[in-house]
Amino acid sequence: MQEKQSYLPDADRFGVLIASVLLTYALTRLVQTPRLTLTLSLPGFYFAYPVTLSAAMTILAAGLTATGMEWLIRSHPSLGQKRTVEHLLLPTLTTFIIGAPLALLPSGAAWWIGFGVSASLLTAVFLAEYVSVDPTAPYYAFARAGLTALSYALFLILVTALRFSVVRMFLLVPAVFIAAGLISLRILHLDGADRWDFPWAIGIGIICAQISAGLHYWALSPMQFGLALTGPLYALSMLSLSLAENIPLRRAMVGPGVIIGIAWSAAIFVR
Repeated sequence: MQEKQSYLPDADRFGVLIASVLLTYALTRLVQTPRLTLTLSLPGFYFAYPVTLSAAMTILAAGLTATGMEWLIRSHPSLGQKRTVEHLLLPTLTTFIIGAPLALLPSGAAWWIGFGVSASLLTAVFLAEYVSVDPTAPYYAFARAGLTALSYALFLILVTALRFSVVRMFLLVPAVFIAAGLISLRILHLDGADRWDFPWAIGIGIICAQISAGLHYWALSPMQFGLALTGPLYALSMLSLSLAENIPLRRAMVGPGVIIGIAWSAAIFVR
């Protein structure tokens, strides 16, 4: 029993972390504040961005997650002198991303369903990151696979929410670049080689941002837009991992080509 507990986080710390983050989201529905609009007028250019309590609380939740995960990971018996930054990246990004769809959902049953799904995602990410600290843990392979799948799911949720909110292109492109770059950076770091592949992550972010700019004015539904961007992210991450394993380029391109074909074909028929 003791051996099993050593691979799982302390229940008290874990509960406090989850409750603090979820309480931050819940407060956005209980407290109503006026909207502040930031504007910037230049010759031929007008910038207006509404600042709401939801945006501020989402940033606060992301900060709580970063500090809370640091506190949680430090209690891992196998951490030793290892760095914790790799285990803070995805949980913080998850907290930030799920704030977008929660802000768009109307009050009522739909919001509570989204709140429950968000709680499940946060729990899964926090647990998987804690388990992934120790490569010898019994559930390490499962945690690694789960983090990879959750990363792609989070990117799909983000770009779908951005499309649904009809965000302007000068905000869409940087958001896609940052999200795609950070998510691919974490996915590539999960290959077990303990490497930070910044060139590939930056390149993947740039390609996904360019695709988002090209598709911005197309008559696509939010789900079509999300699939059209998640496919290249998945394919390029797979290509990087294959090349890192010294697989010949022609063979390495087969899998990513199939992934992009499936994703874009699905985007044609999904509404």
